[in-house]
Amino acid sequence: MLDVAALCNKGDLRRRGDHWVWHGDPTDVALLSLANKLGVERDKLLERYPQVGAIPFEPENQYAATFHHCDGHYLAIVKGAPERILRMCEQTLQRAGIAEQLATAEAMAGAGYRALAFAEGQIGDGAARSETDLLWNHDSFTRLTFAGFVGMIDPLRPGAREAVHRCHDAGIEVMMITGDHPVTALAIARELDLATSSSQVVTGTELSQMDEGQFSESVERARVFARVAPKQKLDIVNAARRQGHFVAVTGDGVNDAPALRAANIGVAMGKSGTDVAREAAELVISDDNFATIVNGIEEGRVAYDNVRKVIYLLVSTGAAEVLLIGTAFAVGAWLPLPLLAVQLLWLNLVTNGIQGIAMAFEPAEAGILRRPPRRPTEPIFNRLMVERTIVAAVVMAAVGVGAFWWMIAHEWSEPAARNALLLLMVLFENIHIGNCRSETQSALRLSTLKSPFLLAGALGALAIHVAAMHLPLFQGMLQIEPVSATVWLSMFGLSLTVFVAIEIHKWTWSWRLPQTHHQ
Repeated sequence: MLDVAALCNKGDLRRRGDHWVWHGDPTDVALLSLANKLGVERDKLLERYPQVGAIPFEPENQYAATFHHCDGHYLAIVKGAPERILRMCEQTLQRAGIAEQLATAEAMAGAGYRALAFAEGQIGDGAARSETDLLWNHDSFTRLTFAGFVGMIDPLRPGAREAVHRCHDAGIEVMMITGDHPVTALAIARELDLATSSSQVVTGTELSQMDEGQFSESVERARVFARVAPKQKLDIVNAARRQGHFVAVTGDGVNDAPALRAANIGVAMGKSGTDVAREAAELVISDDNFATIVNGIEEGRVAYDNVRKVIYLLVSTGAAEVLLIGTAFAVGAWLPLPLLAVQLLWLNLVTNGIQGIAMAFEPAEAGILRRPPRRPTEPIFNRLMVERTIVAAVVMAAVGVGAFWWMIAHEWSEPAARNALLLLMVLFENIHIGNCRSETQSALRLSTLKSPFLLAGALGALAIHVAAMHLPLFQGMLQIEPVSATVWLSMFGLSLTVFVAIEIHKWTWSWRLPQTHHQ
């Protein structure tokens, strides 16, 4: 059996100094390692049995073969799926022997091993056959001698089971598509908590006998697909996409390339993946670890959340300024211009700019992977964003206009009123960034210490404005000056109105749409 495993092999395993260097398919390399450990060397075998041809492995055939000269005959060496290889030995094993060996293979598969079968035999003399007849006349493959099974296992990586659980918590369905025996696939799926019974396993043979409706139903129901051909993997991806799923596919081989390209996101393996698979994919995972993909999903959600938070902060405060100035123009002679152009620039580029940059570093919210996925077609400005932007902008603008009108009505000078209003808008921004930290949770539940960048940004923006109020250069440029403690307390009290308004909106949103995060 080890001779067969070493001869029907496209891998390469050699010792260089203190290290082993390998190339080729990991299965072939593992077989060479087994043979080497037990004293069987492939190079010496090839000297004795020169290779004259080969049939490469194809999932449709479920086996690979090599052909060698042996004492004037051709020697066929084959390896592959047990059920396929045992059919090639039906004249030597007979029906009872085949059934016994299939039971052995089933037992190995049930223990989580991928059983690989091996056989060999003389199939003709070299003078009587051409090489073409030899390679493709499969009728000769019925009287080979069964050599044995090798059980192989690719143990689950640490954290793989937990990563699948995290996907389920995040509303992401995980499927296993493999060329392994269905019993092997089910054993591994049970370890991953992907499937619990054979009814959740569909084989490639079963898929080939289904019509389009049955195929789609199987894709929706099953979580494990075994003995699947590359074309069927592509069909599964296309069926899932037709059902409205956003599909990510992982793969490493040449045969995976069509499915990788057809998926919404193709994810190739960086270590074991072929160049073809990497070229077909949108992402390449350098450590070949499924848990890395789940970590990437979490980081992607954090990044998307932070983009929304920054946009909400900038647009809502900008809209408040537009409403503030627009209202002053609308009332005409009743109010002078609330803020000068340079003061608006100061708000947007300095104080608000610092806070916006800090908001981009907001850490992940608790339970971010327990949310349902958002729809791919959902815009940034969805219903929640629009409602909350309007509420924040209207409150800040209304309070700002009211405060400015009151100051002018009580005979404050225009520069003094603008100075106090500019301070109010800066305080609004500092209070409002607390509102922006979460779309669903109250700002009172979020510790500022967990977001040091945001805390530093808020304090820094306020400190810069306070410094500008006391420095002659900025006093002249911005037409501002220090204010009394009474004005400070009054403006701070008014700035809390935006906090109260958004807290009320969060509460009403939670009971209006309790199961919805973004929609």
